[in-house]
Amino acid sequence: MLTGIVIPLVTARIIDGPIADGNLDALWWPVLLVLALGVLDAAGVWGRRWLVAHTSSQFEINMRAKLFRTLQALSVGVHDSWDSGQLLSRAIGDMSTMRRFVAFIAPFIVTNSAIVVVGVVALFVLNPAFGLIELAFAIPLLFACIRFERLYRIAARRAQDQSGDVATTVEEAVQGIRVVKAFGRGAYVGWRFARQSHELKSIELTKVRYGAALWSTIVSLPPVSIALMLAVGAHGIVDGTMTLGTVVAGITLATFIQWPIESFGFLLAELNNARTAADRFWEIIDTPVAIHEPVQPAELPAPLTGELRFEHVGFTFPDARRSQLRDVSLVVEPGETLALVGATGSGKTALLNLVPRLFDVTAGSITVDGIDIRSLRLADLRSFVSVAFEEPVLFSASVRENVALGKPDATDDEIRTALELAHATEFVDALPWGLDTRIGEQGLSLSGGQRQRLALARAVLAKPRVLVLDDPLSALDVDTEERVQAALRRVLHHSTTLLVAHRPSTAALADRVAVLDRGRIVAEGTHTNLLETSALYRHLMGGDRHGGE
Repeated sequence: MLTGIVIPLVTARIIDGPIADGNLDALWWPVLLVLALGVLDAAGVWGRRWLVAHTSSQFEINMRAKLFRTLQALSVGVHDSWDSGQLLSRAIGDMSTMRRFVAFIAPFIVTNSAIVVVGVVALFVLNPAFGLIELAFAIPLLFACIRFERLYRIAARRAQDQSGDVATTVEEAVQGIRVVKAFGRGAYVGWRFARQSHELKSIELTKVRYGAALWSTIVSLPPVSIALMLAVGAHGIVDGTMTLGTVVAGITLATFIQWPIESFGFLLAELNNARTAADRFWEIIDTPVAIHEPVQPAELPAPLTGELRFEHVGFTFPDARRSQLRDVSLVVEPGETLALVGATGSGKTALLNLVPRLFDVTAGSITVDGIDIRSLRLADLRSFVSVAFEEPVLFSASVRENVALGKPDATDDEIRTALELAHATEFVDALPWGLDTRIGEQGLSLSGGQRQRLALARAVLAKPRVLVLDDPLSALDVDTEERVQAALRRVLHHSTTLLVAHRPSTAALADRVAVLDRGRIVAEGTHTNLLETSALYRHLMGGDRHGGE
């Protein structure tokens, strides 16, 4: 930058001085000055590149960590409302766009703007007419940039949103590949992907069209201004009002700042891409957190007995019209197992989700040993609550790592004990590397029953005071189910257990059963007693019903 501005000024002095006077000995100092400036410029470029690379990398790490922390803090309901592809495109694509802006675009905007400003000032110093010509061409450029910014930003937002939709389609196609192949719907899935890709292409071409219009406008202006300077300079030399050195320096300066001016089209486009990426990033960061930490957290009693009490609990999903739970009151004594039975949509899973505060009650309260769970730190609450969902969630990690999520410091012996309880030892030992076998994303390399048993082992590993089981045996065959039930009977009395049941054999594990209907408790008692007194319970237990909310 420094060299490009100074060289034309030095050139003017050389032409009008030593060259005009025929004194070549006076050339040494200007030449040495230019060389020194070149070395200084090179050192500046190296330092700037190193600083920018370090800063931009750290910026991306910090922003991505901030996004990840926010995603972890947001409630399950918020995650359910977002397409996974949109979240992935923000975490990866938008982060890369923002990093590229910090590393490349922002420094160039600052540098090129400084070059243009200093260059125009230098033109005014050389001759006011040169500076006025350059400024005159800035007016149409300004109007073109304003119009471009408004149109391009809309197109950029549409493109990045559409990119998220494409990512969602790809992810769904990959995760659902078994269904796609089984139903022979590959052509349909391919058509959906092609349609969304063509829509993305159309939006991107719109961006290109806007960029091309601005670029052609910007590129056409500098040559015209240089031609005018050349004409004015020629007249000035003839009239004797300008020297040859001044005209050469002016034309050289105008040529030097031509590229920084032309680059504004590209830089503005990238600036708008970065602004759109930042908007999408902050949409997630600014999403209200529904599950709050208490301002003054209560301390856990020692020892914790695990008495679980639901007092007039009501719950409505965000944006739902109908309450999922209404006036639910239950007491589960320490070491007691309570089964929840009800038709699909009756509120069983919703009730379970309230215990670890995946959602918060919208009415009433839930207490553990008399302490409202909302007054406990989330980490404290979830340290004594373990959950096994009906749809087991496994990660692309080893068997050991998946099970140890229930207790990160668990020994191999503890992990094996939990696997034995879930009757998973046999199939785990048969895997190529036993506990160290990676089971792939979502554990799709395993059967449904195997995944469910690993999730059950994870839940019981920590020997929690409160155990929440959402129909954990639904995917097991009858023989395996009986063996797992026999093992569960030996350990359930160590925990206060909430158990969703759809089969009589599972309900029989419980000390008591609560029957839900349309979000309310309509019957309560032992399995045997309810079979005699509750027509709804007899109907629900009349066959092997599978499912859940």
